[in-house]
Amino acid sequence: MRKQLLLTLLLLLALVVVACGGNNVEEPPANVGEETNNAAEEPAAEEPAEEPAEGEQVTLIIESWRNDDLAIWQDQIIPAFEAQYPNINVEFQPTAPAEYNGVLNTKLEAGTAGDLITCRPFDASLELFNQGHLASLNDLPGMENFSDVAKSAWQTDDGATTFCVPMASVIHGFMYNVDIFNELGLEEPATVDEFMAVLQALEESEYIPLAMGTADQWEAATMGFQNIGPNYWKGEEGRLALISGAGKYTDQPYVDTFAQLAAWAPYLPDGYEAVKYPDAQSLFTLGQAAIYPTGSWEISVFEPMIDFEMWAFPPPVPSEGDTCYISDHTDIALGMNANSPNAEAARTFLEWMTTQEFAELYTNQLPGFFTLSNHAIEVENDLAREFLSWREQCEETIRNSYQILSRGEPNLENELWRLSAEVMNGNVTPEDAAAEIQQGLDSWYTPGG
Repeated sequence: MRKQLLLTLLLLLALVVVACGGNNVEEPPANVGEETNNAAEEPAAEEPAEEPAEGEQVTLIIESWRNDDLAIWQDQIIPAFEAQYPNINVEFQPTAPAEYNGVLNTKLEAGTAGDLITCRPFDASLELFNQGHLASLNDLPGMENFSDVAKSAWQTDDGATTFCVPMASVIHGFMYNVDIFNELGLEEPATVDEFMAVLQALEESEYIPLAMGTADQWEAATMGFQNIGPNYWKGEEGRLALISGAGKYTDQPYVDTFAQLAAWAPYLPDGYEAVKYPDAQSLFTLGQAAIYPTGSWEISVFEPMIDFEMWAFPPPVPSEGDTCYISDHTDIALGMNANSPNAEAARTFLEWMTTQEFAELYTNQLPGFFTLSNHAIEVENDLAREFLSWREQCEETIRNSYQILSRGEPNLENELWRLSAEVMNGNVTPEDAAAEIQQGLDSWYTPGG
């Protein structure tokens, strides 16, 4: 009896222990079945991508045709940016000017182009944007620091989208060796007749009158045709007439411009047909040639290299008393490769380019490149100020092949390179060059179309 009672008590105690232990067991969620079903239908979520570590370095590559500016970018401009943004490294990787367009297009098509693209004005860069290679910069902070005129060279035709940050304009003219002029008693020529007389006097001396060759072709057009031509076709009046169809390259002002280039031939270096751009630069900076047809962009290149006084004069006018015209060309800007893997860092660099700091740095570290921003900049270089002073004396225009007229094939810009060189080489007459240019333009361009 006692044994049976003891067994009963032990059984009751065991039940109490189990019941107390059961209070520590968690109940399943009320919707456990629903969650289980969802888990069966969907795969487990992947681990989130690892965020870049704080302070991780990013490298931006700048594509450019300005190989002359490599040292300035490496020693001045890039260090100023990297001092503020130490996690962004910038590399300036230029291509020779005549090769830039072709090399850049090849890289963009292959997906190997840099993050930041130096933009030529108007048609060439517009085509890159239309092809999807340049990103819109409409929402980039700082773009309000540029006027509509400044941005117009890097916008769609309707002005709705801007795709490059304007950097600078350049002014065409003639640099000369003041020491040689003083030695020979020469003065700056104001008219074409005076210019030719100076060339003849130099031809009779030990010096080469004009430092220019035609091997690379582009100098013949850029530093020849587009330099002196505005005085013949009256700047914007003639340029806009070509676009509207009211003017043609066969008109007398263009024939006269080619004729003037042909008249330079006897005063060029011996074997000028084989003289390349760097060769012509050397002839001038070494003091062997007296006059260099060029523009303000050469100031920063030449000043460290020369041991003589250098100055400049604007393109001589055809006749005394004529209004003078200068090519004050919206020349250079910077855009973002639409496929850059470093878009955020690239936009940071472009935003920095819209600031007063960059405008001052670029204008004064690269004298002769005049900022297109609205910031008030004091130009420090004397020769750069001389070029700027021509704006007060002359009417301004841009190169007449850059807007609208170089969108087809044959490409007007490239044809001007080729035919300007051929005229100077004596292989094509001025009249035939003008006719060939117009024929090529007529083959694809319909004014107002």
